[in-house]
Amino acid sequence: MRVNPFWDVLQFLFEAKWTTVVFWALLVASVAIAAVAFRRDPGQRTPGHLWMFAARLIIGAMWWQQSLWKLPPTYTDRADGTGGLRYWVGEMASHAAFGLQRDFARDVVLKNFGLFAPQVYLGEVAIAISLMLGLFTRLGAAMGALMAVNLWLGLYRAPYEWPWTYFFLVVVNVTFAVLRAGRSLGLDAVLGNGSAQGSGLVQRFRRLAS
Repeated sequence: MRVNPFWDVLQFLFEAKWTTVVFWALLVASVAIAAVAFRRDPGQRTPGHLWMFAARLIIGAMWWQQSLWKLPPTYTDRADGTGGLRYWVGEMASHAAFGLQRDFARDVVLKNFGLFAPQVYLGEVAIAISLMLGLFTRLGAAMGALMAVNLWLGLYRAPYEWPWTYFFLVVVNVTFAVLRAGRSLGLDAVLGNGSAQGSGLVQRFRRLAS
C-alpha cells in the first residue's frame, strides 16, 4: 500500500531483495559513467546534458521497478501466484482500444503465456539497463516507446486507467530516442562517436542504436 512518495522511494531503495542489489549496482554505475563523461568532455557540462541524464535515469528506474511485479518464473510478485503479468494481459483482452489487439491478447498471448512472458520481462529489463546506463539508448528508448504504445492502446478502455499516462510515456521515450539521450553523460557519450565510424555491420549498428 502506497504511503507517500518519499517513504515509498526509501522502501524501494532498501528492500531486502536481490533485485535491490542489482538496482543499486545499476544506479552506482550510472552515476560513475556520468562522472567520467563529465570529467573527460567539457561539452557534457551543460544544464541540458545534466537534465537529460537525470530524466533518462529516472525513467530507466521506472522501467526497472515495473519489471519487479512480473518476475519469473511466475511473472508476478505475489506469493499465491495471482496478479502480475497474466492479470494485465487479461485486462488488455477485455479493454484494448481495438478488437484485433483484444483478440491477440486473449487468443495468442494468454494461450501461449510461457512464450510471451519472458519476452516482456526481459524487454523491460533491457530498456531499464539501456536508459540507466545510457547504452544503445536510441534502441532502448524505441523499445520503451513500443511497450508504451502497447499499454496505451491495450488499456485504453479500462475505466480505472488514464490513457494520457501511457501516451506521455510514449512521448518521453520517443524524445530520448530522437535526442539520443545516451550521449548525455551516458555510455554512448563515453564510448564516443569516433570509434563507431566505418562501414562494418557492428559500426553501423552502434551508430543507429546510440
